[in-house]
Amino acid sequence: MAEQGPPPQEGPSQGGPPPGSFQIPVPLGPNGEKPTQEQIRQIHMQLAAEAQKQGISIQEYVGRLRQQAMEQQQRAQQQHQQPIEPGPPKPEAIAVANWLKSQDLKLRTVVHDEKRKDMFRVKRAMRALQSPAYQKARSKNPLLPEVTDRASAENCFKLLPLSLLALRVTKIDEDAHEGHNHAKPKRVKGLWTVKIEQHQDANDDNYYIWLYEGSQWKQKLYAAGALVIVIAIVLFPLWPLMLRQGVWYVSMGMLGLIGLFFAMAIVRLILFIITIFAAPPGLWLYPNLFEDVGFFDSFRPVWAWQETPEDVKAKKAAKKEKKAAKSAAKTTGGKPKKGPVDVPATSAAPASAPAATNADSAPQPTGSDTIPAGTVTQRPPRATVEEVEDE
Repeated sequence: MAEQGPPPQEGPSQGGPPPGSFQIPVPLGPNGEKPTQEQIRQIHMQLAAEAQKQGISIQEYVGRLRQQAMEQQQRAQQQHQQPIEPGPPKPEAIAVANWLKSQDLKLRTVVHDEKRKDMFRVKRAMRALQSPAYQKARSKNPLLPEVTDRASAENCFKLLPLSLLALRVTKIDEDAHEGHNHAKPKRVKGLWTVKIEQHQDANDDNYYIWLYEGSQWKQKLYAAGALVIVIAIVLFPLWPLMLRQGVWYVSMGMLGLIGLFFAMAIVRLILFIITIFAAPPGLWLYPNLFEDVGFFDSFRPVWAWQETPEDVKAKKAAKKEKKAAKSAAKTTGGKPKKGPVDVPATSAAPASAPAATNADSAPQPTGSDTIPAGTVTQRPPRATVEEVEDE
């Protein structure tokens, strides 16, 4: 044991610091291995050169490095552990939110906490913040932060989560749920169910939902109007006599219209029952009375016969023909022409009569032109296709 000697005694022979001098911390390797004596000597020489450039001793330079590392570590811990506390949003954040809500971010409706929210993608918000329209809006509104590059755009966008105006969310997997006694959450068809993430990053592929609803003056106006109406109804006995009489006449008129509606429904039902035996299949008066149409369309046509199964089949066949014509027009690569469209005959002539085939394939005279005697021609059948508008 005495022959090996302690490792610090080997340092002076290889250019390391002398015994009793200031000990410089040596970093370990990625797997915890200690550096070699040659690496330690190079680190000492590099620190000495840096300290000489700044005109200070090695001890003071190492102390500064330690202090800077401690400050960076404390700052990182504070940023990681400091939660976002609710509070009044900053005026700059409200200005950015109002401007972004006026842009076309291609919002998508999602469900968060059983409420519907508008979701947008960060990429579109960044594109809007870096557009000339934002610079033009900033010249009119000084509250909008300056955006010159990607970093400044991200700092501007991060004002939204800091003020709780918009938060980053991710889609919830409906199939995965914790525990055995937890029922799956109710899912709305066609809508994502999202949850708020802890880290509010600003990557292009991230999604955010709006918690800021903008100006509430419309809601306040509606609430005030509803309150005025309720108070007016409660104070109805104090209204002037003329107003109370007017309300009574209006209510009677509405009741009369409702009674007329029911009377019309009963009359048309009685008429249908009579005609279904006298003149089948039965006659309907105002057939669109209970259909989902407008007021005037409900009285057109004035009367109509009851649809039979044959009529329903004919309507379905007509719809199928229209769909077939539309698909044929798409396959040909053009829109169907207006008016009748000639469809060439596909029937082939017999192989034993090539001369007749050549004669039929040649252009035939039409109108007042005469046909040579002894020649029999057959006009190919023509099919008409109605014009179908593309959706």
